[in-house]
Amino acid sequence: MVSTHPARVQNSARQYLSSDRPDRSPNQQLLPLTARANSQDSLEIGGCEVTALVQQFGSPLYILDENTLRTACQQYRQALERYYPGAFQVLYASKAWSCLAVCAIAASEGLGIDVVSGGELYTALQAGVSPEKIYFHGNNKSVDELNFAIEAGCRIVVDNWWELQTLVNLSATYQQQKSNLDAASETALWTSTETKTQILLRFTPGIECHTHEYIRTGHLDSKFGFDPNQLDEVFTFVSQQPTLQFLGLHAHIGSQIFERQPHRDLAPVMVEWCSKAASYGLPVAELNVGGGLGISYTEADDPPSIEEWVKEVAEAVAAACQERQVPLPKLLCEPGRSLIGPACVTAYTVGSQKVVPEIRTYIAVDGGMSDNPRPITYQSQYRAAIANKMSAPLTETVTIAGKHCESGDILIKDIKLPPTEAGDILVVMATGAYNYSMASNYNRLARPAAVLVNNGEAHPILQRETYQDLLRQDCLPERLI
Repeated sequence: MVSTHPARVQNSARQYLSSDRPDRSPNQQLLPLTARANSQDSLEIGGCEVTALVQQFGSPLYILDENTLRTACQQYRQALERYYPGAFQVLYASKAWSCLAVCAIAASEGLGIDVVSGGELYTALQAGVSPEKIYFHGNNKSVDELNFAIEAGCRIVVDNWWELQTLVNLSATYQQQKSNLDAASETALWTSTETKTQILLRFTPGIECHTHEYIRTGHLDSKFGFDPNQLDEVFTFVSQQPTLQFLGLHAHIGSQIFERQPHRDLAPVMVEWCSKAASYGLPVAELNVGGGLGISYTEADDPPSIEEWVKEVAEAVAAACQERQVPLPKLLCEPGRSLIGPACVTAYTVGSQKVVPEIRTYIAVDGGMSDNPRPITYQSQYRAAIANKMSAPLTETVTIAGKHCESGDILIKDIKLPPTEAGDILVVMATGAYNYSMASNYNRLARPAAVLVNNGEAHPILQRETYQDLLRQDCLPERLI
């Protein structure tokens, strides 16, 4: 019988188990909160053995732990209750992973949904999310997407002049059509207030943070948001539009952030904007400070906990409002990665190996850049374990290669693992954020399945694609048949 006491096993994958650090926030853990090694020395998540899940559902396989996701949602809400004296709303930034099940879980925990496309909006609505809890972002929303958002009744975070002016025209047309329809049906259900398009304005705060260049969005040289030098012009224009209902302001400084000072710096900047907006007859009812809290991808990462992040943000906003004598707005934040990232792992089956003497040993798995493009895109680092050898000493340094026809398809470079063989199950940790959502069919690989695990039960939330799915959108002209 293999010992299950973590303290008796040195230099093994057991060091990553969340049970060893129960006091840590989910975003500070490498494995989901329910991860444990059972008596067969095999990794379990949500009470389900990973190797058994692969046998049942195949690999690669996204395994989402419901307990970890719900715990993170609850920690955001509870921290805001403790530290912010006004009203608040947590929004799940669904670009991290948009699917029916994830949106439904977030909504059941009282969260709203942040969407950035018509597809994400449609998904949130189909998951049963109330439109008034959906906030539509994006720097180049199409006319069709804007019309969809107006008709759905969600809030629109306006990003630029073209969008603002387009919204005025689209909203006027929609209101007129609604008025004519109601008049024809002799109903009294419609009022102009009910069909005004509810908007927030996004401004770029000019705050730098140390993260990857591609995910810094708060500095002035960004494609997102109005320039703060346009405050007066934008507020003047919005105050004159009867088809728009101004709700508040939005700013976002970036993603995968460990620093606290940028969030403290953001609060007084945004509250100053609130004061200016009020001078144009635009009282700020909602203040959206974005998200961006980072997670641990390796043991070297040390992000603030969810509670620490919320405390910093909430207290900074409250203090800035008190100093400038601005009424406390409803405080909104938009976590994505810190909610879903640590809740998921990806299980692969080990295949071939290649030893390059005195240089490197490659271990190949049955997935790669098509199910996790972050390493090749951002040079992101991950940790992994052999799910069926949790206590085995980490004696070999290897490189985990994907199966795609690209030399750069490397998931993890120079990682310590136990001796592996074909058929072993390798689990890459913290893959809930921007893995499935950025997945592709490169090399015509079918996208993986995903399962939701909880209390020993596993339920599919995404079916594995088939070869037929790959051809579903293909069209073959008759002359080529």
